[in-house]
Formats: sequence, structure tokens, C-alpha cells
Amino acid sequence: MNDSSWGAPPQAGYWGPSEQGPVQGAAPAGPAYDAHNAQQTRPMPMPDVPAHGGDQDDDRGAARLSGPLFRDDTPSAGSLGTPSQKPQEPMPSPVPQPAPAPQKKSAGRDLGAAIGVGVGLGAVIVASLFVVKAVFVGVIAVAVVVGLWELTSRLEERKGIKAPLVPLAVGGAAMVVSGYVRGAEGAWVAMALTALAVLVWRMTEPPEGYLKDVTAGVFAAFYVPFLATFVAMMLTADDGPRRVLTFLLLTVVSDTGAYAIGWRFGKHKLAPRISPGKTREGLFGAVTFAMVGGALCLQYLIEDGTWWQGLILGFAVAATATLGDLGESMIKRDLGIKDMGTLLPGHGGIMDRLDSLLPTAPVVWLLLVLFVGSG
Repeated sequence: MNDSSWGAPPQAGYWGPSEQGPVQGAAPAGPAYDAHNAQQTRPMPMPDVPAHGGDQDDDRGAARLSGPLFRDDTPSAGSLGTPSQKPQEPMPSPVPQPAPAPQKKSAGRDLGAAIGVGVGLGAVIVASLFVVKAVFVGVIAVAVVVGLWELTSRLEERKGIKAPLVPLAVGGAAMVVSGYVRGAEGAWVAMALTALAVLVWRMTEPPEGYLKDVTAGVFAAFYVPFLATFVAMMLTADDGPRRVLTFLLLTVVSDTGAYAIGWRFGKHKLAPRISPGKTREGLFGAVTFAMVGGALCLQYLIEDGTWWQGLILGFAVAATATLGDLGESMIKRDLGIKDMGTLLPGHGGIMDRLDSLLPTAPVVWLLLVLFVGSG
């Protein structure tokens, strides 16, 4: 967790030499006071009170003040700081305290809620993916719009950057649909039109901050909806649902391997200035888990796929998922926040779940096209 000094005790002899007898105190007020006593009295010296100190300091001060304050008082044994005739009893030896139990490592989140939300999202995704493809495209579009809202809200709150949300949301949803209907060509056209809409929309406000606002808007359009469009483009193939499932499984397996191995064996930081929790051991776990998962998926899920292609795909997924996670951590560190939102208990916001998926989508789409074709 993010020492107190003790005050020095009063010096020996502070109350005067011991051979002078009892020290005279101040005369009491009222009728008992007489002139004879007044001539023989002197002001009582006040002890220095330490600036810092606890109960032990108060005890020492009390011992010094226990001597007689008036002439007719009789000093008792041990007063005025003189040692008592009674021998002191030895202090009892301290009882040894048991060592504190070692603290268990914590995941830093509500693991039960995180698992529950993850299972629920997975069920919705799988159901929409294998029932009607168009429904899954709608799921992607909704995730994109919510992610854009989270990103633009945090930019405005923390940096005062007002990226226009309306053209981003409309253009982002159109980008996903265009990618599914018209492929890469449609996605690029929608991206260009969205950027143009951001430039024009921002002109309705004062020119101060125009450059940073439109720059952030174009960045958001590329970062969230354009990269998500590649998921919709995977879906257009005949085995599209299985390609998307492979993409999702490998990303989740990579994150799981990084968490499991890093939490148990992680000692060497991977990028401490960006994400102190990530370790090299965790990266090794991500690569190992993803390569094994890739070999299984390409061998049994993807038609005409082979296990060695799955090894390459798994390695690429682990690399891009880690880079995407670090990129999102860089953004959040710049903004000074832990999570992009609070929509998903145990996870944060939508953008906190899309950080690994977004940069991985174009890589998986491209490698699958190279390995087994676009059909």
C-alpha cells in the first residue's frame, strides 16, 4: 500500500537538580493563598510537547508531571523522575504472530459475471449465425453502432474531441451491409462516403477544433465499422458461418490462452508502459492455444482446409489479437480510463470486447481466401 517519528523525551534534570528537594509549584488561587508562599514560589517550567508522538509520549509526560506542585505536598517514591526503589519486573516476551497467509491472485473482474455474459453473447451469435445470415449482419451493425457511441463519448469526455456520431453511426451500419452485399468494393465506397459525411457534418459547428474532430471521426470510421466489415465479407462464402465461427473461436481461444498461462506463470512483462498485466508467458500461451485451435478448425470445420494451414492461421490470430488488445489499451491509457463502457458486466463495454476481434477480422478473411478460396 501506498513512519512516524517519535518526539525526543525531556532531558534528564529538567526539573532541577535532585539535591535541591521538591520543586515548588504555582500558588493556588483563592483564600488559601498567602504572601509568604508567594515570595517563595517560582513559575513552574512547562515541558516541551513533541510535535509527533503517540501514547508512549503521553506516558512519559505524565511521569514528569507527577511530582509535587505545592510546598506542602510530599513527593512519592519514583516521582520527579527519580528511580523507584522497587525493582522493575521484566517485560513479558512478545508472543510470535503467525505469518500472514499469501494472497491469491485476482483476475481483477467479476469472473462469474464475465463468464455469464460471454456465454449469453456466444449463444446469440451462434444462433443468428446458423439460422439466418442477415440476422447476424444486423448483430454486427448493432455492435458497430454501440462501439462508435462508446468511443466518441469517451473522446468527448476525456479529450474534448467531438467526433460527429450521427454520420458515423449511419455510415458504419451502411458499411457493414455494403460489405455483405457488394464485397470489398462496396465496403471501400461506403468508407469514403462516411468520411465525406463526417467532414460536411462538422461544418455546421464553429471552426475551432475542426481538424481534430474530423480526424477523430475518420479514425473511428476506419477502426470500428470498416474492420468489422470483413466479418460480414466472410459470411458471403458458401461455408461463411463456419468461417466466422472459426474466426470467433480462434480469437477467444487466443485470449483464453494468454489469460490462463499469463495468470499462472507470467513473470516477464510484455509491454509494461502500455498494458502492465500482459506478459511474455501469456503471449506464448496465446500462440500455443491459437495454433492448436487453428489446426483443429481448418482440419474439421473448413472444407478443403488442412492442419498446417491452421497452424499459420492460429499464429496470425494470436499476433493480431494481441496487437489489437495493446492498441485498445494505448487508447484507454491516453484517455485515462480503464474500460470504454459499462454495458457488459465483467467485461466493460462493447469496445472492450471488440479490441481483439476488429484487427483480426481482415487477417482471417485474407488467409482463408488464400488457403481455400473466396467461394
